[in-house]
Amino acid sequence: MRKLIAAINVTLDGFCDHTVIAADEEIHQHYAELLDNADVVLYGRTTYQLMQFWQELVKNPSGEKSMDDFAVAMDKIPKIVFSHTLKNTEWDSAKLADRPIEDVVKELKQSVEGRDILVGSRSLILQLMKLNLIDEYQLCFHPVVAGRGLPLFENVNDRFVFKLIKTKTFQGGAVTLYYQPADR
Repeated sequence: MRKLIAAINVTLDGFCDHTVIAADEEIHQHYAELLDNADVVLYGRTTYQLMQFWQELVKNPSGEKSMDDFAVAMDKIPKIVFSHTLKNTEWDSAKLADRPIEDVVKELKQSVEGRDILVGSRSLILQLMKLNLIDEYQLCFHPVVAGRGLPLFENVNDRFVFKLIKTKTFQGGAVTLYYQPADR
């Protein structure tokens, strides 16, 4: 069975806000490698539209190797977008989901062949966590306090227990904590 990995950047105070996080060369390289080792990434509409920024960098590279490499990795990985409002994706490697997220994820996970499945949207992580479908959480905490924004675990009313399986520290001070649900 394939593994579903929730990977997301978070501020120290638990908010998901890419505008307050400065991703450096090492962070871009880390996420490019994560994308290169997966078969598909799942996004909600909001995060998907933010990620479309990388489409432009593929067409017009920045000259910063780590950003350009991440843009290429983001461009080539297949993306499934869950949205009730988008009519098309405007990205060749993306398609709109045509079934509920639970059905899509269960089918992807049951595929005998294939690499990891990534989910990178806060809203989808919350939905999939409540469905107990996430096998691993990779929470990259950045050394910044946002003070406001969207909390990662907003409106979670049940108790979820995790087991730390690994950590990765970046030179810029960010730390990725790798967790599995404790019941696995």
